[in-house]
Amino acid sequence: MYRGREGQWAWMLHRLSGLAILAYLLIHVISISLFVFGERAYMAVHTTYELPIFSLGLIAVTAGVVYHSLNGLRIIVMDFTGRGVAYQRQMFYAVLGLTLLATAYTAFVVIGRLIGGEA
Repeated sequence: MYRGREGQWAWMLHRLSGLAILAYLLIHVISISLFVFGERAYMAVHTTYELPIFSLGLIAVTAGVVYHSLNGLRIIVMDFTGRGVAYQRQMFYAVLGLTLLATAYTAFVVIGRLIGGEA
């Protein structure tokens, strides 16, 4: 039923986005905890976050969080309403569309800052 269809992709993307969010949170906690070793250690790591690759990572994190949260709501609707499963394909595409919109806006703002504009 789900093999190669929207349900399989929704499941796979939900798991991958969850793992990516977990990895980001672990890095975030470790990064913040460096303050225990003093301001110098903390700032040494946090100045590297101004590199462009981390700005691109911010776009990816936004995409992962938005997809994971909206797909979680889609799963709740499917589980707790009688009609949710009948519209799971349409809801999946709505989740993808909203995720793309949010990611595009984030990319617009972040890339605008990278280029030098104040966004």
